[in-house]
Amino acid sequence: MNLLLLSNSSSPGQPYLGWARPLIEEFLPNEINQCIFIPFAAVTFSWDDYTDRVNDAWSGPPLQPIHRLSDPRSALQGTDLIVVGGGNTFQLVTECYQRDLMQLIQTLARNGLPFLGWSAGATLATATLKTTNDMPIVEPPSFQCLNLVPYQINPHFTRNVLSGHGGETRVDRLNEFIEANPNQSIIALPEGSGIRVTGTRHSLVGDHPAVLFRHGISERIIPAHSSDLLSIINS
Repeated sequence: MNLLLLSNSSSPGQPYLGWARPLIEEFLPNEINQCIFIPFAAVTFSWDDYTDRVNDAWSGPPLQPIHRLSDPRSALQGTDLIVVGGGNTFQLVTECYQRDLMQLIQTLARNGLPFLGWSAGATLATATLKTTNDMPIVEPPSFQCLNLVPYQINPHFTRNVLSGHGGETRVDRLNEFIEANPNQSIIALPEGSGIRVTGTRHSLVGDHPAVLFRHGISERIIPAHSSDLLSIINS
């Protein structure tokens, strides 16, 4: 497979997708004619506006928004790249199921079609949306996602706790997940980090360490630029 799964698109003081531009440019195929953008995670602004924003920051051929295509399934089978933007994961998954796209995207990505996603788009590549940070504003037919990687992703990971806030922390929530799902692991990605999958190799990209949550072990720091995430998870 050929995947780039990013924690976030925006970073303070940088242009949209600015921090990830070198990673994206390295990831893009040498010959690329058609790119399809899936903007379904956008909720409070239009999918057209979302596409325009990404295209303004994009260095490859213009992205074609999937909701404007007359035959999305055929277009996906002829594209050189799938790009999935962030936003609300529940809406993203719901729209993909309603349009009968989930299994097709899974098959194409497993067969080597390059797949780029950030935030909700990165979560879509995992087995389930259960490790998203988003509110369930809609009810998808299933929580099952693309199952392209053998671990869960928690994007935008932070240990910050608001002063005076008495609710569960992000760490609390992730520990709840692995307690309820002891056979699954989570890679928690802070801002400015991501995962690059090339064939069977899974590498941490960006300049920040990630955190591994796995049942029965203490949290494990994954050093920045680690090149063999599967060995770390299974050790």
